[in-house]
Amino acid sequence: MSGSRLPPQAGRAAGGGVARPARPDRPARVPQRRPVPVRRPAPAPAARRLPNPRLTGLGGGLFCGLVMLVLGLLVAAVFGASQTVYGVLFLPVCVLTAVWVREGDLLTAPVIVPIAFAVGLVPVAGEGGDGVGDRLMGLVTGLATQVGWLYGGTLVAGLIVLGRRIRGVNRRAAKGRPQG
Repeated sequence: MSGSRLPPQAGRAAGGGVARPARPDRPARVPQRRPVPVRRPAPAPAARRLPNPRLTGLGGGLFCGLVMLVLGLLVAAVFGASQTVYGVLFLPVCVLTAVWVREGDLLTAPVIVPIAFAVGLVPVAGEGGDGVGDRLMGLVTGLATQVGWLYGGTLVAGLIVLGRRIRGVNRRAAKGRPQG
């Protein structure tokens, strides 16, 4: 074998021979070593597909309110204004809102979800009449009869927020403790 082919920066010329010595009028170049990039393991396939947004308090309110309004319109159109279907669809929205609200705005999630429930209930509860009074009476009746879903969703959001808050406090306390 005539010699291994090494790249020019390894001290050999491109043709495989020894590199020429540095010229006396120029300082010799010392090859710089690049830092080795840290290779991180790829996330699990399911973790890549799930979104993980962090919403502000206002963003969480807009998200929850708009999703519940769209779900209310969808339930009114497809399921004939079934308030039970609306209540069942309310629970995952509560979970997503409580999970996606950023840590600084955690306490807004249990406040947002009942308001969003009422906003989305307007198209579902107003099927009985045409006037404003009929729609308002349908909304009040819907809130009274579907209070179980309303309290359940608020409780779920509150428990998730409480768990996230406790975990955040414990994480900060562990970070502040001296090691050893």
